[in-house]
Parts: sequence; structure tokens; C-alpha cells
Amino acid sequence: MRDPNFEQCVQACYECAVACDICASACLHENPAHMRRCIALCTDCAAVCRLCAAMLARDGEFAHALCTLCALMCDAGARECSPHEAEHCQVCAGACLSCTLACRDMLEA
Repeated sequence: MRDPNFEQCVQACYECAVACDICASACLHENPAHMRRCIALCTDCAAVCRLCAAMLARDGEFAHALCTLCALMCDAGARECSPHEAEHCQVCAGACLSCTLACRDMLEA
């Protein structure tokens, strides 16, 4: 039987990946020099979120370790995006925070 937090975590990972892709793309078109860290974190975070969701779905041997990394990266993404006023950054910060919390819930279960 799967952990009750499983579905929520997988969904949060996928939603965060999409929000991060949108944010990175928008920042790249707006002001790439000023938003370099945001673009890099969002790009990496999206990749890790997708990998985490896939590994959780497969019940991979290292899913717990990857969920830990995902929570760390999403926390960093939320902290990077939240000060920016752009709507895509605010949406991304919210998705990153939700994913951080979902991953932490999975880890604590």
C-alpha cells in the first residue's frame, strides 16, 4: 500500500516543474542577466521535480534521497522567486513552496 502522501507529492512535483519551466522561460525573455540565478534554479528545480515524481511512481530505491534533494531545491527556488514582483515568479514561488511541503510530508510519513 502506498503512502497516503504519495499522490499529493507526485502532483506537487509535476505542478512545480511546470511553474519552474514557465518562470525560467519568462525570465529568460525579460532580463536574463538580472535573473540569471532564478533561471538556473528554476531549470534545475524543474528537472529534479520531474525525476522525483517519476522515481516515486516507480518506488525507486533512491526515491527518499531524491525527495530530500527535491525539497531542498524547491525551498531554494521559493526563496529566489518570492522577492520578484513578476506574476510568473510569484506563481513559481508558491508551487515551489507547495512541493517543498509535499516532499517533507512524504519524508516524515
